[in-house]
Amino acid sequence: MPLYHSFQLLFRQSRHVSTLKFFACSLALFTLAGCGQPEQAQVAAPAPAVSVYAVSNVEVGQYKEFVARTEASKEANLRARVEGELIERHFREGMKVEKGQLLLQIDPAAYEASLTQAKADLNSKLSAQGNAIRNLKRADELIDQGYISQSDYDRLTTEKSQAMAGVNAAEAALEKAELNLSYTKIHAPFSGAIGKVNYDIGNFVGPNSEPLATLIVTDPIYVNFQVEESDYITHLQKHHKVRDPKNVPIDITLRLPNNTNYPEQGLLNFADTKIDQGMGTVELRAVFANPEKVILPGLFVNLIVEGRVKQSLALIPQAAVQENQQGKFVLVLDENNTVSQRHVVLGRRMNAMWIVNSGLNEGEKVVVEGLQKVRSGSKVNPVEKTIDPTTGTISDIQAN
Repeated sequence: MPLYHSFQLLFRQSRHVSTLKFFACSLALFTLAGCGQPEQAQVAAPAPAVSVYAVSNVEVGQYKEFVARTEASKEANLRARVEGELIERHFREGMKVEKGQLLLQIDPAAYEASLTQAKADLNSKLSAQGNAIRNLKRADELIDQGYISQSDYDRLTTEKSQAMAGVNAAEAALEKAELNLSYTKIHAPFSGAIGKVNYDIGNFVGPNSEPLATLIVTDPIYVNFQVEESDYITHLQKHHKVRDPKNVPIDITLRLPNNTNYPEQGLLNFADTKIDQGMGTVELRAVFANPEKVILPGLFVNLIVEGRVKQSLALIPQAAVQENQQGKFVLVLDENNTVSQRHVVLGRRMNAMWIVNSGLNEGEKVVVEGLQKVRSGSKVNPVEKTIDPTTGTISDIQAN
């Protein structure tokens, strides 16, 4: 029946029904009229896109990290050994100098005069010694003939001994004068880099003065660190047959204050012979080649000791790691791109990456971007990315 005629019929009958019934019937008719129209299908929301990283494995050994401090492998404080005015400097501060190079000059005038006097005194003593020897020689001839008394002979013998002692003293004075004069010239005891000069030309210096300058060698460079006594005893028990510290099967590396890894490997070259009773530690020292002079003495660095017996463990970026009350976890994708939450046990940190001691396997994919879009059970549209292991920068995979 057409909708218009239905309304007419309803209107005629509306005199005998209440207004409420009228509107109820009208609503029913509209509903029936619409029953013949097909329902529109609901469109499902697309799966959110997230960036994922395919877990890779690396070979790592037992690991320990120590706060350490760098030290020059050679260091000499250049001091004045005689008093005088500083009159010359033959180097530039901060530059390399060679062994034996003249560095500083103290006014030698007074020491040259002392040397001249010592030479004259020695000549005088030598002359007196010669005279005493000749007198005793004549006395040796005369005493047998009775021409001199025994007391005179003894006196001449004593004079000879005194003259010889005077010569020895004069020779020692001359040697001292020569040394003092040589001390007015300060030479480099070894090749190295020389630092700031603490006294200007014209200053009066002497043995009680502060060091004039400091000469150091930084290639190789020493790195000193302390090990807990319990760890050190364990180390000795494992490697007690290794006599030379250089042969201990460990790898030693450095992380510098700017959080970069130093490229050179170190060697253990010294272990103290006693435990520090106050700290309960033992002092150890590693040595590193430093040809580019990147490492300066006095730096605080992180020294990393790793065993050479390796195991394969997962490596993941820091961006993938989250934390809740149960600990650290990551979001992992299965073969159907469904997200699940998985707790992991983390090991050492390597720049922008974490070693995973347990909880992940090589090849599994973890979410690194879009973490806020998903939760356990969500389906996602994964986009695989690469990670710079040093900076943690996330990038698209370049097509071949």
